[in-house]
Amino acid sequence: MKRAYKVRRTVVAAVLAVILAVIFLYREDFYQPATPSAPVVSQNPSGEAVNTLNELEVKGRAPKTGYAREQFGDGWGKQGNCDTRNIILHRDLINTNINEKCQVESGLLHDPYTGKDIQFTRGAATSDDIQIDHVVALSDAWQSGAQLLTFDERKMLANDPLELLAVDGPANQQKSDGDAATWLPSNKAFRCQYIARQIAVKKKYKLWVKPAEKDAMLHILGTCPGQTLP
Repeated sequence: MKRAYKVRRTVVAAVLAVILAVIFLYREDFYQPATPSAPVVSQNPSGEAVNTLNELEVKGRAPKTGYAREQFGDGWGKQGNCDTRNIILHRDLINTNINEKCQVESGLLHDPYTGKDIQFTRGAATSDDIQIDHVVALSDAWQSGAQLLTFDERKMLANDPLELLAVDGPANQQKSDGDAATWLPSNKAFRCQYIARQIAVKKKYKLWVKPAEKDAMLHILGTCPGQTLP
């Protein structure tokens, strides 16, 4: 009896071991990490940014005819001895060193577009590592109402701190003249703030949004109910 009992116990243990091995191999949650759930998108987003977006005129893209960077002023404007680029660098970077010409020589950027830290050093080969982005690209602004502004208003738009962010140079080049329907920051945590800033600029300068652009903006704002404007 004892020998038979031992045999049965050995057989049962072996069967259980096989069952556990099968479960371990074929149940994905035993050996694969859980897939992060997608952000919940509200179908009826609300908040200051959404409300302001809904106040903007919706129209198609106007022709690019007549556009040139010079329509928004000849380069950066100046406040005293400081140009707009260096003013924004000083605002957005930390631990900055500034020379006697009001130029930022070095600093650290927590880049909003990529989420990475970029060490900045002024120089012919390094200054473009960080660029100043027009949040509403100037050519896009031109095609959504800016050509109807006066030259002084366009120059003000191009130098408005609300419209400007210090960002990763390659990301800025990738964006080019894209709007929200064609380009968004790879750093998803910043997308709501990015869209809110675009909306604020468009409201301030009476620019319109294109249908696909508005749809894209609403989709992003659906992930952050209550988003305010900067």
